[in-house]
Amino acid sequence: MELKLDDAYFMKKALMEAEIAFENGEVPIGAIIVVQGRIIARGYNQTEQLNDVTAHAEMLAITSAANFLGGKYLYDCTLYVTLEPCQMCAGALYWSQIPRIVFGASDPQRGYSASGTKLHPKTKVKRGIMEKEAEALLKRFFIQKRNLN
Repeated sequence: MELKLDDAYFMKKALMEAEIAFENGEVPIGAIIVVQGRIIARGYNQTEQLNDVTAHAEMLAITSAANFLGGKYLYDCTLYVTLEPCQMCAGALYWSQIPRIVFGASDPQRGYSASGTKLHPKTKVKRGIMEKEAEALLKRFFIQKRNLN
């Protein structure tokens, strides 16, 4: 049986990163960066763990990918992230010149599109891949957090 390396396959990998964030008490958002069908970077939210408001899944994955590639531009890469990037992450993605972003759930309050933040003009975006799974994980996290307080 041949393994199909499509957007759903890679989003499942990003969801696995989000699960790690969940287990660590972080907002469960996960990201991976892929080049030529190969995962070169992973990240999950670590803002609480690192006491750093910039430690979003996307930011950590961008840094890791740039280190792997030996340069700041993420040409030929695709970012898979479980939640629509925020304004800060969208700005970093703009400067990285990443050509493709795939995300799961939309974020109507804090997502880059709600804030009017622009991505690089050459960046293509695909929305809603495994959206229900990403939303369910976020809902489960916030229900659990409310019940603990």
